Amino acid sequence: MFGSQATFVLYDEEVAKVKEILDNLLKASNSKSIYLVDKNGQMIATSGDVAGMDTTSLASLTAGNIAATGGLAKLVGEKEFAIQFHEGENDNIHISIVGSRVILVMIFDQRSSLGLVRLRVKKASTALAAVFEEISLKNSEQAGSNKRTNPFAEITDDDIDNLFS
Repeated sequence: MFGSQATFVLYDEEVAKVKEILDNLLKASNSKSIYLVDKNGQMIATSGDVAGMDTTSLASLTAGNIAATGGLAKLVGEKEFAIQFHEGENDNIHISIVGSRVILVMIFDQRSSLGLVRLRVKKASTALAAVFEEISLKNSEQAGSNKRTNPFAEITDDDIDNLFS
């Protein structure tokens, strides 16, 4: 299961890259809609027909589903199940973990197929993982920069205790 996940900051450049990848995946897979969710249950980006969807509920339920499935995986000796598929009467949901960081949720119907979705997700996942690796590096550099410029970075717990003693 996930526990506390590190948060990350998306800048306009990365948001545009993610959106482009999702839009291309939507077209290439002939899906209805796509959602990118972080493992804490926050919606990151969407593509396609999302008008009638409660995206807040979808994001939190997806993260919960991944966490629960992670528990099942551990019971059978797996690290995680990276891909899930739910088949419905009209719509299907394909869920995959991308780069151990985010969850890609695709909703598709009979206009597409599981095989096509899986094929297209594989390529898009590689591109998304690269973008999130960039984001991680940028956030790490930013955090390092903040430590150097933060005047409070040198204050320790002992200093605070001495101040209030």
